[in-house]
Amino acid sequence: MKDLLALREFRTLFVALTVSMLAESVLILALGIWVKDLTGSDGLAGATFLALSAPMLVAPLAGWIVDRISRRVIFVVLNLLTALLLLPLLAVRQAPDLWIVYAVAAGYGLSYIVLGATVSALVPELVSADLLPDANSALQTVKQAFRLIGPLVGAGLFSVLGGARLAAGCAVCFLFAAVAGVLLARHETVVQVPQTSGGLTWTSEVGAGIRYLVGEPALRKVVCCSALSMIGLGLGESLYFAYVDQGLGRDAAFLGVLVSAQGVGGVAGGLASARVVRRFGEIGCVAVGIALFALGSIALVHPALWLALPASVLIGMGLPISMVGTNTLLQRRTPADLLGRTAVALDTLISGPQALAIGLGAILVGLVDYRLLFGGTGVAMGFVAVVLWLDRGISSSTSPVSTPISFE
Repeated sequence: MKDLLALREFRTLFVALTVSMLAESVLILALGIWVKDLTGSDGLAGATFLALSAPMLVAPLAGWIVDRISRRVIFVVLNLLTALLLLPLLAVRQAPDLWIVYAVAAGYGLSYIVLGATVSALVPELVSADLLPDANSALQTVKQAFRLIGPLVGAGLFSVLGGARLAAGCAVCFLFAAVAGVLLARHETVVQVPQTSGGLTWTSEVGAGIRYLVGEPALRKVVCCSALSMIGLGLGESLYFAYVDQGLGRDAAFLGVLVSAQGVGGVAGGLASARVVRRFGEIGCVAVGIALFALGSIALVHPALWLALPASVLIGMGLPISMVGTNTLLQRRTPADLLGRTAVALDTLISGPQALAIGLGAILVGLVDYRLLFGGTGVAMGFVAVVLWLDRGISSSTSPVSTPISFE
């Protein structure tokens, strides 16, 4: 970490992302609370999260943009636009203004997608290949830390400041990130636009990320196994209420304790993930993360407090370890001029099944004993982890791909 932060450009990006991720973690829950406060409706409050996720439909276009324009410039412009996007929230006063909150949520969801692809593509421009695990580990650690404290801080600040002032504060955070990003853009040295084959259409260009994931053996294996593990994780999220209520015999509010335990595990996993990558390789790292999911799920079959907390910590650890292995493999195996589209494609193929699994789990928990579902999920993810572990040599057996990217 010391060597990483000694790099001025990465240090600048790290500070900017830390500030913007703080605003992001505070804002997401606060928008839902604001809608609930305005309308008194749980359904309308939940629809806020639907608005946040709706822009996923145009995710391939976001990746194409990231591959056609300087990532440093996109970082600056995106944070600036996000700051401006939040300003209409200052006009929200009562229920008829609800459309403003939804519109801002949708716009912010799009910003989140583009920013994620931008950062995935920008990090390899700022650090050497041997430091990629450390860079991804540092960013995941901060993300998991804010996942732990952000919702609590956001709810508290909303109660004290109100929605409008909180939105203004978040806008300042994004503005700060944009200013920090200017320091990155000033030092850009590349000048040419990447060339593509003349026969490619715009549609094929947008879909190039998915085609590359399917065609590259190591990435194809990781995407398939990660998608399966995210299905298991999504199912598990829907089972927690039944576990707390029927298994532990506690009020639903106790779920917050388990979520906090996951957050603690997430921070620990983020800190450890770079070492795991170096010890077992990227694919081995993903396998370790999925194995932690599996162990945590199996431990939840028996409802007991002494198992609930460590199981939640294991599940929390699995996510950043798996993500750091996946992101590092993606960055090392993907040509630079395809990295934005491939990053978006990977995120869509992994997070899409997880979202569907959450809905499926909500249905299954009313039909099947939650213990059977946890057990089946744990066994299935354990099998996926073993398959991935046995194939962990794929990434080293295929020569790395490296194509310089340049922009106009």
